[in-house]
Amino acid sequence: MGLFNILAFIGFTALVAILSYLWTKGTDEEHSEGYFLGGRSLTAPVICGSLLLTNLSTEQIVGLTGQAYSEGVLVMAWETLAAIAMVVTALVLLPRYLKSGISTIPSFLEERYDSQTKTITSLLFLSGYVVVLLPIVLYSGALALSTMFEVPALLGVNDTTALWITVWAIGIVGSIYAIFGGLKAVAVSDTINAVGLFAGGLLVPIFGLIAVGEGSLFSGISTLYQSNPEKFDAIGGPDSSIPFATIFTGMMLVQLFYWGTNQAIIQRALGARDLKEGQKGLLFAGVLKILGPLIVVLPGIIAYHLFSDLEVADQAYPRLVTEVLPYPLRGFFAAVLFGAVLSSFNSALNSSVTLFGVDIYRQHFKTGATDTQTVMAGKKFGVVLALASMTIAPFIANAPQGLFGYLQEVNGCYSIPILTIILVGVFTKNVPPIAAKIGLASGVGLYIISQFGLKNIVGAEQYPHFLHVMAALFVMNVCIMLWIGKVRPMQPAFVARESHAVDMTPWSLAKPVGAVIVLVVVSTYFIFT
Repeated sequence: MGLFNILAFIGFTALVAILSYLWTKGTDEEHSEGYFLGGRSLTAPVICGSLLLTNLSTEQIVGLTGQAYSEGVLVMAWETLAAIAMVVTALVLLPRYLKSGISTIPSFLEERYDSQTKTITSLLFLSGYVVVLLPIVLYSGALALSTMFEVPALLGVNDTTALWITVWAIGIVGSIYAIFGGLKAVAVSDTINAVGLFAGGLLVPIFGLIAVGEGSLFSGISTLYQSNPEKFDAIGGPDSSIPFATIFTGMMLVQLFYWGTNQAIIQRALGARDLKEGQKGLLFAGVLKILGPLIVVLPGIIAYHLFSDLEVADQAYPRLVTEVLPYPLRGFFAAVLFGAVLSSFNSALNSSVTLFGVDIYRQHFKTGATDTQTVMAGKKFGVVLALASMTIAPFIANAPQGLFGYLQEVNGCYSIPILTIILVGVFTKNVPPIAAKIGLASGVGLYIISQFGLKNIVGAEQYPHFLHVMAALFVMNVCIMLWIGKVRPMQPAFVARESHAVDMTPWSLAKPVGAVIVLVVVSTYFIFT
């Protein structure tokens, strides 16, 4: 990459670290609320930036660009429909969470059901982060950065050794943010990197279109569309990775879980200064999320036009960056891409530390532990978890292709069961704790049997799409829980408590802005049909 770009990379990365330290050094990190929720002081810009950068990392940028290379604009559903889920979270779920003053989603389940439900859910979250999310984020990020910086040639080592070195470099830096800085350090660094990532991410398709148009941006747009009209059809057929019908079934459920109940994401909004800031942060992120396809979908179509001979679709984004981004910008872009990798890693790690400290340690290891003891136990657990993730990550080298879609399918083991019991808990008062436990067991067990048992027996081509399976199991488990609530109602009925942790005055423009977001998302399907 050259000395200039290496210095640019180091300089921008160091700037983010210094600013994050200066802007968070006054935060109380010795007590649980200060460490886990940033002292409930996060404002809308910080929440917005952290949400977006936590979501946007190499496995998504590279993975979705690769899918767009193969299938076209139809994969934008993973991005645009997320905006609708953010609207639902801001208007429906966040007020309920902040009213209770919770710091974790399992804490809400303890309040609504019981402590056993909280513990089971915390373990499901942790298992998903440890086994799937953290190692894959490290692996995909290390692979991209190792390729961009030509680490094997730079250090005179083979590809495997370079991968190990890069994985541990990312893991150590990310751990420092997540374990020793707490949520506010994570959120502030995310916000700075988010600005850079959006700027750099938009530059890639801009320069790509200029390359397509042989020097003209507008000519590039016209040429790209006229030469590849099949790539601009948003309606996926039955053989595509996102058949159109799945948008109305499991797709929205996956989005609602991710943005409304996933601890690694919603923790930013839980740390909001008040309900108004939380809603503004989520809705601002929803507006920007609509632009997501420009960063992770359009580059795939551009790469298809320029390099239609790629053997592996996931090579599309690295190849495009290398070919079209001007030389002086590559170091800066590598730095913000590094920030995106760090964000996903340290956000999941910080959430894991929070789940262990608040929901596991205080409940099962040291009842009545002080805030200082809880924070310290969480930090020690985070160190162990980080070391385990850094050790596992390099062994994912033989992971299946189409990593992004594969991740979504595997995550269904715990995402839909957790979403089921949360939504039933929010909208009912009589469903008892036993129903939540049955819903979790049924949801996890039946999904595993379906996707990793029956699917192999029947054959993947004849088997229903995994998003349809998610929706069917969701409806079935909701019905089971409601039936249990009818024949064995909770006594006494659940009454939500008022914690007075933050000001609950809603943002006056929340509903109008939410309506506009939904309208824009729906209109995109008419435009690209």
